[in-house]
Amino acid sequence: MMNIEEIKAVIPHRYPFLLVDRVLEMDDKKITAFKNVTGNEEFFNGHFPGKPIMPGVLQVEAMAQAGCILFLKKIAKDPKNTTIVFSSINKAKFRKPVVPGDRLHMEVEVVSLRRQFATIKGIATVDGKIACELEATAAFVPSDSI
Repeated sequence: MMNIEEIKAVIPHRYPFLLVDRVLEMDDKKITAFKNVTGNEEFFNGHFPGKPIMPGVLQVEAMAQAGCILFLKKIAKDPKNTTIVFSSINKAKFRKPVVPGDRLHMEVEVVSLRRQFATIKGIATVDGKIACELEATAAFVPSDSI
């Protein structure tokens, strides 16, 4: 549904911090996307040499970026002048390591939406097995305020 160039047209993240490679599906409440995890990712240089594991915080960030795409494409009233930032991360759980060669498949769903805050629930899987899950809240703020 969206390739990397289309994603870059929506969110401001860029290499090495752009963590969504493709959007597969999206409706008004849910997005399905993926990140191909390759051995040449910058973070593998230090996490961990000889035993590379994708940091859990980056799995959380990847799901947040997928949520940002959903919000900016489907929900934000003024997407060009809106920045979305975390306001809380809750119930984050890491179930299995994500390593080079994996495809991190992400499903992010809007649980609630109130004024400038949205609560999401995300699940990231590799080969059908849960790698990471979370609930988080994001705030919609005017881009010129940060």
